[in-house]
Amino acid sequence: MRHLHAYLAVAEMLHFRQAAERLNLAQPALSRTIRQLEDAIGEQLLERDNRNVTLTEPGRVFLEECRLLIGQLDTAVLKTQRAGLGEVGRLRIGYTDFAITGHLPELLEEFKARQPDIRFDLSFGSTQEQLEQLHDERIDFAFVTGPNVAADLVTTTIQRDGFIALVSDEHRLAARTAIDLQELADEPFIVGSIERWKHFRRHLDALCMSAGFLPRVAQETFNSEGIFGFVAANFGVTIHLECARNYIRKGVTPLAIRNAPQYLETQAAWCISPMTPVKRRFAEFIAANAV
Repeated sequence: MRHLHAYLAVAEMLHFRQAAERLNLAQPALSRTIRQLEDAIGEQLLERDNRNVTLTEPGRVFLEECRLLIGQLDTAVLKTQRAGLGEVGRLRIGYTDFAITGHLPELLEEFKARQPDIRFDLSFGSTQEQLEQLHDERIDFAFVTGPNVAADLVTTTIQRDGFIALVSDEHRLAARTAIDLQELADEPFIVGSIERWKHFRRHLDALCMSAGFLPRVAQETFNSEGIFGFVAANFGVTIHLECARNYIRKGVTPLAIRNAPQYLETQAAWCISPMTPVKRRFAEFIAANAV
């Protein structure tokens, strides 16, 4: 790079003394540097006599390439420095149904506006799957159903949702705006499968038991879309979270539950270490947006 910068100065100024002054070099040292460069390339780059310096044809080509190379190097240095500041990079993020229908899209949009050169790799997964992927370093951040406590995890609550009931538009309760939890005691329930919805099912059972019953499960599904579909078809009812109002399909009526004061947390979780600059920047952003 020393040789390239020396050649660039001489080729642009076409004057050895002025180029040497610009580079803060002695003129004989600059002349030796140019000769070394020509010897290394095997082509004469400059025509010089006591009065004039001109570019040869190979010299003109090399000048253009020098400018490109130095520009690319400057870009590489800048990107490297920005990576060190956590301004460039990629984040692998897992999410649940509740996160993606809740506050997460807004958070990602705001972060993206601030840091446009950080890319997201998003993947859906249950809470348990994401926690395993965190520990295996397959994802960097998990947006999961809380609470989660582990010595090697940092968790931050990003949203709190109350519980609501969902019934078909054809259901006997659909004309209501609010119900008591006990009114669902004899209803068939559509719920997420125990394998993928274990964390939520634990909260659902506790909520229903506070009203004196356990949900009578009629159908298990893979995700919220499946639950909404079966509810719309009047196969049963369900208890979901308030964030579902952002994504309820046609044919489903949401109902407030008067005696369900509990809230369910969605948390961002990440491992304490290792923390790259880009992970640290996102973690700081998430912490600043905790609820």
